[in-house]
Amino acid sequence: MNVDPANPRKPQKAEKQRRSQAERTEATRTALIAAARRLFTERGYDGVGTEEIVRAAGVTRGALYHHFGGKAELLEAVYERLEAESTERVARIVLGSELESPLEAMKAGIEAFLDECAEPELQRIALHDAPAVLGWDRWREIAAANGLGLIEASLAAAIEAGEIRALPVKPLAHLLLGALDEAAMLVARSDDPVARAEVTTVLLALLESFAVADAP
Repeated sequence: MNVDPANPRKPQKAEKQRRSQAERTEATRTALIAAARRLFTERGYDGVGTEEIVRAAGVTRGALYHHFGGKAELLEAVYERLEAESTERVARIVLGSELESPLEAMKAGIEAFLDECAEPELQRIALHDAPAVLGWDRWREIAAANGLGLIEASLAAAIEAGEIRALPVKPLAHLLLGALDEAAMLVARSDDPVARAEVTTVLLALLESFAVADAP
């Protein structure tokens, strides 16, 4: 780094300014995402205006459009944050489980995933507003970016342990992700109190269908 002999602290000052700008940018984004997340959960995407979001976030309308481009892009950021947090919680159960059986850990993961989908913000934002506003392709892309790797890792561990058949991991993971997404949608949109139990039974049966009969 070239240092001005007359002002050796100049590079340090410039670096500090860059950090401060980055911190302000992150603070603004965080405030907008937090405000939108709360308001979308309470009243849904269509029931919340941009003016209310920026007022709740304590920023200007221009800041919203500068950082996100508009309300739809802000919803996308909220959905990405929700998916990342939810997947991390499920991963802690699956990968950090004390269960010695990878297959049993995957079953615990299914229960944890459905528990996540029962949360109001996941139901409203991830399973209702996001697919409607972002479109199925983008909605699925974000879900896969977060959950597909966990499913692949879990399947690979179960295959290595000899608990499920040695099927191609990648297509099997995509099919299971699709089943989980449909299960979440079914439960979120059903008023039937037994829907969750029935969906869980079917998902566990689907997973068991890949099991090796004489697995250790």
